[in-house]
Amino acid sequence: MTDASIDIPEPRLPVVWHEAYEVDIGPHVFPTQKYRLVRDRLIARRTIAASDVLRPDPATDEQVGLVHTTEYLNEIRTGTLSVADQLTLEVPFSPALRDAMWLCAGGSTLVGQLALRHGIAVHLGGGFHHAFADHGEGFCLINDVAIAVRVLLREGVIERAAVIDCDVHQGNGTAAIFAPDASVFTCSFHQERNYPAWKPPSDLDVGLDDGTGDEEYHALIDEHIPSILAEHRPEVIFYLAGADPYRQDQLGGLGLTMQGLHERDEKIFRYARDAGVPVAVTLAGGYAIHQADTVEIHCGTVRAAAEAT
Repeated sequence: MTDASIDIPEPRLPVVWHEAYEVDIGPHVFPTQKYRLVRDRLIARRTIAASDVLRPDPATDEQVGLVHTTEYLNEIRTGTLSVADQLTLEVPFSPALRDAMWLCAGGSTLVGQLALRHGIAVHLGGGFHHAFADHGEGFCLINDVAIAVRVLLREGVIERAAVIDCDVHQGNGTAAIFAPDASVFTCSFHQERNYPAWKPPSDLDVGLDDGTGDEEYHALIDEHIPSILAEHRPEVIFYLAGADPYRQDQLGGLGLTMQGLHERDEKIFRYARDAGVPVAVTLAGGYAIHQADTVEIHCGTVRAAAEAT
């Protein structure tokens, strides 16, 4: 599944990444180069070692088909998405984007497997939560986290999962995909008056007022996360650690600071550790005015994960 050899010691914090995530989509608010920049900064600062980074194989079509419809997958495979579908996707479709997303789904599946083994694992990618079963939206071609959860459920390594989504935007695709599935608890902390306009209900939606800052956000994490863990009893959490609640994000309108986002991550890892629940982390969104801020926030998430191991 990875380039790791059985002769190489197990990493303290497994990190999943692939260079093909950096797709050329032209001038765009979505910075695909952030994945490489995060990896490079983490290694330069010795938060992780280069040997901790595992490269995923792409998800199989059969695995992607656990979530997405046959018709939609055929349109992706043949490059025959309609003009309307491409406009809804909001990034230019290409074979490179398709290949990156299949790799990304493989990466989120791998990070789930690694989390079950190590307690915490981080995907430097993933969190494409706006993709529905039959179409993509909002930069998200396929829903990598939903695919990973379905693979783990089908393999029988878990019976229950939770998706804790802390992107600034509600995870509409994830909510819709798992709506009829009692084995998966979906929770979204998001800015209420922001994309998407139509928000299919998650099991728990925490819609935040514009400008919500660190203190109120942390109080809501404290209020809801322990009860989710106690009542649903997930065997793994997929945590979408979005950088876009940052107060200087171009696509957000919340008021969190960099330190507040780092403390958010620390809280979630601590609650999960105290409950004995593994955490599979994906980076999700991040579109700060200064790209370096997005990179730093994502690095802070990985640092918090390393500190929690």
